[in-house]
Amino acid sequence: MKKPYAKETICIQSGWKPGNGEPRVLPIYQTTTYKYDTSEQMGRLFDLEEDGYFYTRLQNPTNDCVAQKICELEGGVAAMLTSSGQAANYYAVFNICEAGSHVVLSSTVYGGTFNLIAVTMKKMGISCTIVDPDADYETLCQAFQENTRCVVAETIANPALVVLDIEKFAKAAHAHQVPLIVDNTFATPINCNPFQWGADIVTHSTTKYMDGHAMCVGGAIVDSGNFDWSLYPEKFPGLCEPDESYHGIIYAEKFGKEAYIRKATVQLMRDLGSIQSPQNAFLLNVGLETLHLRMPRHCENAMKVASFLENHEKVAWVNYPGLKSSKYYELACKYMPNGTCGVISFGLKGGRHAAEIMMDKLELAAIVTHVADARTCVLHPASHTHRQMNDEQLKEAGVNPDLIRFSVGIENAEDIIADLEQALAAI
Repeated sequence: MKKPYAKETICIQSGWKPGNGEPRVLPIYQTTTYKYDTSEQMGRLFDLEEDGYFYTRLQNPTNDCVAQKICELEGGVAAMLTSSGQAANYYAVFNICEAGSHVVLSSTVYGGTFNLIAVTMKKMGISCTIVDPDADYETLCQAFQENTRCVVAETIANPALVVLDIEKFAKAAHAHQVPLIVDNTFATPINCNPFQWGADIVTHSTTKYMDGHAMCVGGAIVDSGNFDWSLYPEKFPGLCEPDESYHGIIYAEKFGKEAYIRKATVQLMRDLGSIQSPQNAFLLNVGLETLHLRMPRHCENAMKVASFLENHEKVAWVNYPGLKSSKYYELACKYMPNGTCGVISFGLKGGRHAAEIMMDKLELAAIVTHVADARTCVLHPASHTHRQMNDEQLKEAGVNPDLIRFSVGIENAEDIIADLEQALAAI
């Protein structure tokens, strides 16, 4: 059996496989539709009896090549791209949930994801129970109900930087016959492969490190193929019972290990339409080709910056999983031995007001909503990304009101530290 390629090689070589005389670089299939010679062949495509392309809202060759690359990086069996990370998380949950379903949700997930599941999906009849990711196994199990259909968490929480005990969450999910969905945006498959630790489905905001240059919004869903939906037909009727909108197809029977992604593609993408544009998929692929080079630099720089902040007299606290002082250091070493991410959170002794002064004085680091790209940037979540939460919800999410999210780029580390030093001097 041929030895699988290393991640570095997958980043460069996977996805697009040019034939003789074809373009060496992944082409942009900038088309909405595809021509066929016979009506019969088009009909077979619509009946899912034959693979092919007929409308870009469902599938596009550029997108599929990029999805395949991400799939191989994660070690999954099937993947799809979406228009954003938010769309990826929505599809990942809604693909197996409906009105009356219940979700177990880690309290420290990104604020947008928290609001999506706890507020918006609640209006759709899907309830959730919020759990502390640091809770022990027995406490975690108490959150499950008869109608629980999945567990949702993040490998590294944004911006709380909580490192998930993936094995604990996977054990609890599987004990209750449901899959574990993990957002792996911050760690990326370069630093963590959740499938190796029992996760069943992985999502990404490809907008972040995968793109790496703040050029295009996007998302991805990858299925491990390890969760056997057919064992629990009463829990997952959408996968195990006939879909009348596709002439009675039973996805779990017809597509086997690819059933989950196939259903999300031909049903959810068909009806909701959050497709990633081929142009954005092309740009994402360019970013993926250097992901294996950028992530080690992000982590190296972040360690230097975190160490500097930890020893600064005006800094009250620093949270970075790579620091030995972090409560998540051991989990980080277990699940991400080669590094975690380039994001640091910290607070100043002067509190929220001091944070505002310091951020306004930064010259190299920019105040932006974005995070996790090549350029260093900073944000105050309580005032920006998490401003819809009250103080109690912020604390539950691991976001202190004084928390500064500092995304360390791949510039020279000493220049980043000098910028911080002069900004801190202004307090």
